[in-house]
Amino acid sequence: MPRTQAVYFLLLPDTLLLDIAGPADALLFANRYQDEVSFELHFISPQQNIKSSVGLQLGPLQALPAQFDADAILVLPGLIGGNEVHTLPDAQVAIKWLAQHVQTSHRLVCICSGALLAAHAGLLRGHKATTHHNHCHELASIDSSIKVEENRIFVEDGRISSSAGVTAGIDLVLHLVSELTGPLTASAVARNLVVYMRRSGNDPQLSPWLKHRSHLHPAVHKMQDAMVKDPAHPWNLTELAKIACSSSRHATRVFKLHTEVSIQAYLTSLRLSLASKFLNNTDWSIERIAEASGFGSARQFRRIWNMHFPAPPSASQFR
Repeated sequence: MPRTQAVYFLLLPDTLLLDIAGPADALLFANRYQDEVSFELHFISPQQNIKSSVGLQLGPLQALPAQFDADAILVLPGLIGGNEVHTLPDAQVAIKWLAQHVQTSHRLVCICSGALLAAHAGLLRGHKATTHHNHCHELASIDSSIKVEENRIFVEDGRISSSAGVTAGIDLVLHLVSELTGPLTASAVARNLVVYMRRSGNDPQLSPWLKHRSHLHPAVHKMQDAMVKDPAHPWNLTELAKIACSSSRHATRVFKLHTEVSIQAYLTSLRLSLASKFLNNTDWSIERIAEASGFGSARQFRRIWNMHFPAPPSASQFR
């Protein structure tokens, strides 16, 4: 049985529709591609019905809960207008509710000007955050302790995350999906939504399982999917070309064109990542790790490892 992860979207009148729909769809698709976490979406508001930014009526919505799960995710979408909208009655109710009910155990996700709402509730005090470029000055003026980072797709500071405008909310939620369910799920969701997998400068170095996937070529994705699913398989060019329904020459060319690496280099990066996982989490011998990771021998594994890392595999800190 998958673990249920409650996600609450706090909606106010004139909420930007894409700030809701993009992240919500990303979480919906994440439920399709894995069975470890089931994202359960709740849409809450001071009002039972609201009108979105495009005039679409949304409702009936759930009332602001008196309490919610200690590990819940709370999403604050942006609103039309600037800081002045937070003086309106519904926004004031939401700000008071946020200040009273959001705890450090909750994960806060601010999309676009949703960061302004969080700032008014005191939830961003002393934290790094970002917002739409039109609102960065307003965010700083609400609380001078907030470390506003401009020109960023998203910023993560502990359990508080914030993104730039509209579509950047999808990037932030893809990052969240990657953290909670794994990078392969996030990559699958991104492909389904036909968006790029973007990462911010503060994130860890891009995992090889996600790297070179920011393209839209279906045949190349098919080859990558096959290698990701079973890196240890003795893949050859003929076999991969067949998966791509193309000639070996064409498969080689389009793979390099769209990923900027060769097929062999991509496969090697996956195998090294898999070997690193075995080194850090098992007591297997180097010979067994080499075989399980798809290397022809322990000697070949050591040679390739030493080409990419300064210390030999036997020096792994967990061994």
